[in-house]
Amino acid sequence: MLDALFDKSLLGYTSLGYRLRPHRPIETDLEGRIAIVTGATSGLGRETASELARLGATVTLVGRNPEKTERVAQEIRKSTGSSKVATAIADLSSMAEVRALAGRLEPPIHLLINNAGVLLPERSETTEGIESTFATNLLGHFLLTNLLVEKLERPARIINVSSGGMYSQRIHVDDLQMKQGRYDGTIAYARTKRGQVILTELWAQLLEPKGVVVHSMHPGWADTPGVSESLPLFHKLTKPLLRTPAEGADTIVWLAASEEAGRSSGQFWHDRRPRPTHRLRGTMETESERRMLWRRLAELSDYSGPMSYPVPAG
Repeated sequence: MLDALFDKSLLGYTSLGYRLRPHRPIETDLEGRIAIVTGATSGLGRETASELARLGATVTLVGRNPEKTERVAQEIRKSTGSSKVATAIADLSSMAEVRALAGRLEPPIHLLINNAGVLLPERSETTEGIESTFATNLLGHFLLTNLLVEKLERPARIINVSSGGMYSQRIHVDDLQMKQGRYDGTIAYARTKRGQVILTELWAQLLEPKGVVVHSMHPGWADTPGVSESLPLFHKLTKPLLRTPAEGADTIVWLAASEEAGRSSGQFWHDRRPRPTHRLRGTMETESERRMLWRRLAELSDYSGPMSYPVPAG
């Protein structure tokens, strides 16, 4: 009853919502499991990587800055007592770097946490001519995941870290890079997070025969460097209500480790419970739009590998 009430209220996104929902400690033994965590140097990614290492997994932290990534890896090794923490350097907004990263990562991979993300106040493009928020949050993870599929070893899991903000937007397959009209960083971010949820459902269908589970989730409102830097006014006004990074990352770790999360695929989770993917009818996409999204992502990332989803002709 309480969870149902919170699920329909923004209070459910806060630290209060987290604390009033039951969260048993996660103590699953992940010894022998190999995890890749993108955006792992701060906030949710860092907490996720640290917890997976604490549970015994071998963890590779993917970050953009070599010095910072190695420093965080050393801190995680020290805090968890694990020596099985490695680093890999790549900017997920660069498709060339994503391809190089995928080539360097060795099989088997059991856990892929697609967490790297940005929310930018102004529109910018990468050196490859792709809008930066879209490239980082959606296109880079689309390419990385598809390139790593053959390196996944069952029972493998892919966890896509989305946002509750995706409830406010629908996917715009004819304007994925927000070239039309005025650019709004918050809207651009939310649209990419909507795209992650759609991809989760598509990957779940495609990867079911391979025994790969795919889920997406949203962490609620967490006090992370990304929030404080990208949304300073929101951060200032809501700081007393924000979750800790550990509380925000809890469902990511639970999805990666729990038996329950392995019994289904393609769902959207918050506080360890599956949630609807739409709150408003106007955000719903058609099957044609879902297929066109895949086609556009494949074209923009120049992906033509074995992973394919039926797309409209023309």
